Amino acid sequence: MSKVEEYRINRQIRAKEVRLIDETGKQVGIVPVDEALKLAEEKGLDLVEIAPQAKPPVCKIMDYGKFRYELKKKEREARKKQREHQVEVKDIRMKVMIDEHDLKVKLKYMREFLEDGDKVRVRIRFRGRENIHPELGDKLFNRIVEELQDVGEVEVKPKKEGPFLVFTLAPKRKK
Repeated sequence: MSKVEEYRINRQIRAKEVRLIDETGKQVGIVPVDEALKLAEEKGLDLVEIAPQAKPPVCKIMDYGKFRYELKKKEREARKKQREHQVEVKDIRMKVMIDEHDLKVKLKYMREFLEDGDKVRVRIRFRGRENIHPELGDKLFNRIVEELQDVGEVEVKPKKEGPFLVFTLAPKRKK
């Protein structure tokens, strides 16, 4: 729900008198609502109730269309900034018996994700007889951590989940 619909304008204002602020931001004082409306109409602007909870309510003379536009613009910027700060978890899957070149490619992607501030969940798959050699997975885990120690750190220790050894790397915190 946006804040734009919360404001009363012109004839929607129910108070008998209001604390009036003109279009330049200067306080006019407490005036009857009819007089405030007349001043706003003379200037070709709207009377907007900006603080209805105050006694008497605070109203400002302004261009309501422009005011709404500015509010929506601020909301969009806030949402954009919020999206920028959200951390994504990227998933990387590989086999225990991964080829050297393939591992280098995966490490390159992991490095990029960590440098961008995203977390990386690594899933190492064990197939068939590979399951009886868990040390292969540990060896691969240690190699990955060693290669990426300058940009990332282990957030979730490796654990076996079915045929997978799963662990998570997070971007290294700046000190």
